[in-house]
Amino acid sequence: MIGRLAFLWPEIALFAATCVVMVMGLSRSFSVRKASAWVCGIGLIVAAFLAATTTPGAPGAPAPDAAHGQLILPWMVPFAKSMICLVALLLLPLLAGTVDRAEEARIASSRAGFNPLRSNRAEFYSFFLFSITGLLLVASADNLIWLFLALELTSLPTYIMVAISSSRHRSQEAAVKYFFLGAMGAAIFLYGFALLYGAYGTTNMNAIAALMRGGTLSTLAMAGLMLSLLGLCFKIAAVPMHFYTADVYQGASAGVAAMLAFVPKTAGFLAILLMVGMVGWNYGPSGASLPDSLRLLLWVIAALTMTVGNVLAILQSSAKRTLAYSSIAHSGYMLVGVIAGPGDGSFTQNGISAVLFYLLAYGVTNVGTFAALACVERPSADGSEPRELDSFDDLRGLCRTHPAAGWMMVICSLSLLGLPPLLGFFGKLPLFTSGVAAGEIPLVIVLGLNSAIAAFYYLRLMAYPLLEEPGVRSGELVANPFLARRLAGILSAGGVISLAVFANAIMKQTTVAGKYPAAAVASTKAEPSLTAAEQR
Repeated sequence: MIGRLAFLWPEIALFAATCVVMVMGLSRSFSVRKASAWVCGIGLIVAAFLAATTTPGAPGAPAPDAAHGQLILPWMVPFAKSMICLVALLLLPLLAGTVDRAEEARIASSRAGFNPLRSNRAEFYSFFLFSITGLLLVASADNLIWLFLALELTSLPTYIMVAISSSRHRSQEAAVKYFFLGAMGAAIFLYGFALLYGAYGTTNMNAIAALMRGGTLSTLAMAGLMLSLLGLCFKIAAVPMHFYTADVYQGASAGVAAMLAFVPKTAGFLAILLMVGMVGWNYGPSGASLPDSLRLLLWVIAALTMTVGNVLAILQSSAKRTLAYSSIAHSGYMLVGVIAGPGDGSFTQNGISAVLFYLLAYGVTNVGTFAALACVERPSADGSEPRELDSFDDLRGLCRTHPAAGWMMVICSLSLLGLPPLLGFFGKLPLFTSGVAAGEIPLVIVLGLNSAIAAFYYLRLMAYPLLEEPGVRSGELVANPFLARRLAGILSAGGVISLAVFANAIMKQTTVAGKYPAAAVASTKAEPSLTAAEQR
């Protein structure tokens, strides 16, 4: 067990930061409470450094082996962990002022004293770090029990973050919907894990992959695999587990909604890649080939997800609901890469690399769209909590009245559309090329048609701030007092442009991360370091 610390140093660093934040957030000193966000940032920077230098498979770190983690996609782990920490660093300033805003104002004006029972700052930032820690654990999971616990550690904090992200009843209603549907999704994929254990007598994913490659893919195992993937559809907001998405995104604050669009989705896709990787992709003259029933399930989910997401997005009058359905559609796009598989290993044909690159591109871009909504607000007439931007009418003429927020929305919307030369274009292109290389021409056509449909609402999100005249009530809008939110949006919009310049270098990293060592996994049947205790 000591050897497993080699790929847990990032998680240990985040856990230490979480403990410090929990204490600092309950301090009577405002400056100490305020510094808890800085501790979060330091913890994420340290975790990113450790992920890039100490995780097996990283340059200069030990090579992956069965005693130190999963061998299904071992080189994915250092890249995925580093990418997660970097996007989390972008999300962190967007969460400024989400909780305790009114309470801190009362304390500052001496209308109330500090009451730790009413303070939510410690819990909020701690839950954020717990969720990121769970996401890191998903990337390196080599056991079904580990994977289940990591997925739940990722999700459970987000239920509470949604509930406390606003004092309005809509947030609490959204949290309840999210929690109960999340419990159903967890029950489904846990039942699938139980069937896989029943089929193979082990929860070790390396051992299960070796048995599957050995030709023992029984009906029970296939049923467990398909149920597991169906349950994971909740994490990525894919059809038919997508119904909660729009209500939850609209009910949560913009910062928390941005987190929901990246963190659970990334956890779901990393888990899906590991689950599908256990079966593996076979290649013939016609392209990639998963087992027929598994391929058909993923094919139908991908086509329905991108179509339902895009069609429902064009019907919305709420920017948050539009971005929620957009998030659903993006899950459908990435499933094309999952179906395509590793191809010949090159970036243009490797669907795994395409998914990893797309997660990075979507994570960076997504922050800017929600930051635009969080940077401007409409004060309430009754003195209650100000309202964030939501409707399209709120976006009219935003580039003139609040240029920073308006241009964030313009640049990031065009990137989500996939307009060259922005980052989103380089994220979407390899999904097309890997799908074509795998022989999934009909699915690539569906992807192309849906990208055209998406242009309607993305150009709408761009046109309202840039081309429309300010609305009648635009004068009521004021800048949010938390400069950190604008910083998050500016970094996101800047990243959309600057990372596109370095897209080739990032692609090389994702090509390494997406390597699929099928032979290494199959060899674990005779791997001496895989003890009976580890298999159990």
